[in-house]
Amino acid sequence: MATTSRLDRILDPLTEAFTPRMASALLELRVDSELEARIGGLRLKAQEGTLTPAEDAEYKDFVEAIDLISIMQAKARRILAKLCA
Repeated sequence: MATTSRLDRILDPLTEAFTPRMASALLELRVDSELEARIGGLRLKAQEGTLTPAEDAEYKDFVEAIDLISIMQAKARRILAKLCA
């Protein structure tokens, strides 16, 4: 959790500059079906403990990217909520 808090703080200056349009676009961000299938396949292999070292590195990259996007989306929701209040 401490890592997320540090990352959250690092991203503050960037996300404070969001316009409503940018925040909305970030909330609509989704991966394509091919990438979603790849992540799902790696997730299953991770749960089974059968990832190769290369797959493990790829999966960790996906997890880190998803964490970053999730934090930014949460910030975008807060920005839009403030504007609507």
